[in-house]
Amino acid sequence: MRPMNGKTALVTGASSGIGKAIARRFADDGARVYLTGRRKDELEAAAEGMGLDAVPVPSDVSRAADLDRVMDVIRADGRRLDVVVANAGLGDGARLQDVTEEQFDHVFGVNTKGSLLTVQKSLALLTESASVILLASTTVHQGVDRMGVYAASKAAVRSLGRTWAAELAPRGIRVNVITPGPIATPAIDGLADRFGQSTQDLHAALAADTALRRMGRPEEVAALAAFLAGPESSFITGAEHFVDGGQVQV
Repeated sequence: MRPMNGKTALVTGASSGIGKAIARRFADDGARVYLTGRRKDELEAAAEGMGLDAVPVPSDVSRAADLDRVMDVIRADGRRLDVVVANAGLGDGARLQDVTEEQFDHVFGVNTKGSLLTVQKSLALLTESASVILLASTTVHQGVDRMGVYAASKAAVRSLGRTWAAELAPRGIRVNVITPGPIATPAIDGLADRFGQSTQDLHAALAADTALRRMGRPEEVAALAAFLAGPESSFITGAEHFVDGGQVQV
């Protein structure tokens, strides 16, 4: 028995890392999954590995017109949305004195505006009792050097999750936030050069910052997303759920 048989899900930022793992988990669980991402070739390769019910729709979540096109594809297939995962995000590490207006706009455009547009454009397609899942970050709860703008953008996502949980409750729609800690993804690896570290040293430092003394796996985040997408979490909304190895909890 596949728990998401007959369900339809949208996962943004699904070309790699956490988004790809969530989309794969949903597809394995029987859902038809629409994947978005800006890198067309990488997105299509990711979808190809998930089977016929994984549909890649190249798009940029910071552009309203792109998300309109995503919804048109879903609507043309005669589908509504049971699950929306606003995962697309990026970080561009810089200290206060080095932050540029362009960096600020880019990070907030994808992380915060992108999450808002994803959920907003999905509203007409959301079923009763749908599940909306937003991705935040443990940097919201720590003062991490060079991650101030990124953390602020994710703090805004967490705040929006609370408001949307209240606003959408009359429709039976639940909104929850997943807050990953250090997860082994290409995005994390990309920070090594910016911080002047080797990937191995960065992983070691991040692992040492957790109670479990290791990096997390994207599949561990996907397991929580699958729970929040399903009926077992039917009385959970507006909450923040940590997958951080105890990084900010212990």
